[in-house]
Amino acid sequence: MTNEIKFDVAHTAVMAMDCQVGIVTAYTKQATEFIGRASRVLMAARKAGMAVIHIKVGFRPSMPEISERNKVFSQFKSSPQRQQLLMGPSGEIHADLGPAENDIVVTKHRVSAFTGTDLEMILRAKEIHTLALFGIATSGVVLSTLIDAFDADYRIVVIGDCCADVDPALHETLLNKFFPNRAEVTNSDAFMKAL
Repeated sequence: MTNEIKFDVAHTAVMAMDCQVGIVTAYTKQATEFIGRASRVLMAARKAGMAVIHIKVGFRPSMPEISERNKVFSQFKSSPQRQQLLMGPSGEIHADLGPAENDIVVTKHRVSAFTGTDLEMILRAKEIHTLALFGIATSGVVLSTLIDAFDADYRIVVIGDCCADVDPALHETLLNKFFPNRAEVTNSDAFMKAL
């Protein structure tokens, strides 16, 4: 875990990923603590003038974006109960996180925040070269987005205590073994101190 970290705020975006009400409720054991840390990170980023981008997963009615060959998302398409995680109030970004007035919201249809979205265009237009990532799940959106960002030569920071996963062992392995080879892993306090 990186203790000392520095940011070029004008060229950095913090990305809160899949922090929708239904997902937070289903995937975090201590949702209040998770939301508290994430909220403080976003407030500090906004105050510092850093770009804040919310990534949310969503689909059109009847989910035409989902192929039956997609092992993960086809389970949503075939289950009305799972669809409820992404619909109506459950599908909205948690109110304690935003979006605030100048925040950007990107809706994705796959695990990675990059696949099939205009995220890269937004980052290019804003001249962003550093991404501070967090979200749910560590083994889902965080992992997939990190790999895509790494391959696109972004500098990546993962805010580890603002990530959550239903598999605690996998969460720890990713934060401590896999991510550090591709990103700087820090925590919410160190991130806010760096601003």
